[in-house]
Amino acid sequence: MAQHPYPNPPAAPAASVTPIRAYWTPHRQRAFLAALLDTGSVARAARLVGMSRSSAYRLRQRLAGTAFDRAWANALALHAARLADPFAPDPSRRPAPRVAP
Repeated sequence: MAQHPYPNPPAAPAASVTPIRAYWTPHRQRAFLAALLDTGSVARAARLVGMSRSSAYRLRQRLAGTAFDRAWANALALHAARLADPFAPDPSRRPAPRVAP
């Protein structure tokens, strides 16, 4: 019987399960802003992109004064304007292209 150099060989390391962390990627930020425009709710928009409401507010605070911060404010303002007058032309939507007769 061959002798092993160690009386009890070390066990193979267990597969470590690292939790999946969600990050505010540029794509996720754009999706959040689109959802914020549609819903007017930070909590719902964050949930739709797989993030939390508190992380959205932290991101906005971290990016204060940037295009993201301005887009956030504009999305909420446009949503409020839609609610105030649902029949007014929507400035966030492009007009349909005209077809020449």
